[in-house]
Amino acid sequence: MPGARHGITAIEIIALGLSLVWLVMVLILFFVLDLGASIAATGAGALGIVMILLAVFLPIALIWVAASVARTARIMRDEADRLQGAIAAMRETVVQQARSQGAMPPTVAQKIDQIAQTAKQTETALVTFASARTGPAQSSESKAALAEPQVKRLPRETQPSLGFDTPEDLREPISVSEFIRAANFPETTEDKEGFRALRRALEDRDAGKLIRSAQDVLTLLSEDGIYMDDLTPDRAKPDAWRRFAEGERGRTVAALGGIRDRSCLALSSARMKSDPIFRDTVHHFLRHFDRTFSAFAAHATDEEIIKLADTRSARAFMLLGRVTKTFE
Repeated sequence: MPGARHGITAIEIIALGLSLVWLVMVLILFFVLDLGASIAATGAGALGIVMILLAVFLPIALIWVAASVARTARIMRDEADRLQGAIAAMRETVVQQARSQGAMPPTVAQKIDQIAQTAKQTETALVTFASARTGPAQSSESKAALAEPQVKRLPRETQPSLGFDTPEDLREPISVSEFIRAANFPETTEDKEGFRALRRALEDRDAGKLIRSAQDVLTLLSEDGIYMDDLTPDRAKPDAWRRFAEGERGRTVAALGGIRDRSCLALSSARMKSDPIFRDTVHHFLRHFDRTFSAFAAHATDEEIIKLADTRSARAFMLLGRVTKTFE
């Protein structure tokens, strides 16, 4: 409803209620508890009056600033949803026209993909804006994705090597950007960076277990015609992912099951009941994703969590986690 955006909403009503509550409390302090007379008796002067005015009106100003930010975020989210709906309708129209004419003009397909990518970036920015968190200054290219607390060692000159280090101990740990790229798997056969990140992840002890189990699950899902690129999950805020990593279950993390495709859910649920190999593979994957993500989220920024949540591995986790009621 376009007009609703410019009228009084629940946000303004809440802000008005909080402002009135604060003014009532101020009146009680000044007239019931006689705080004004006490301040006048101290002879605070002009500076005291200024401080009193700030104490009275600054909280009200902060309330309305917060209300303005919340309303702006809601409007932006509504615009993003409306844009997604328009893109879906446009794509459906073009597909129908292409079917009737025999081919889709490449320029039209490229334009639709560009619009979809812009909407996706807007939605990602909104999620990050809604739950901003100050993260470490270290870049995703150099920060270790699954770094564990290291035991403090003596300097190399006072601790000679005994030759017992394994190749995994000597290898540079996989970075956050490499781990996210590997969790999404290579886009095409020409995706050299994707294959390089995939090799790095498979060489890592912990990341390799997740990548192999994700690959097995994606292969089995593809047998039923379920592909992660076709899914558009509802985006969960990074705080929900962090709560899940900390072991919370129930309503606080229910948003992680954001896959709404009924056919994919029905096919996966039916195969979980009828195929023991599929069921064991799914539980194996869910355990590894849970364990690996807990290590990843311990020092990842909100932006990095959002990027990981948009990978094919994370979408498979959302789909199968909802099927197995992992988030309940």
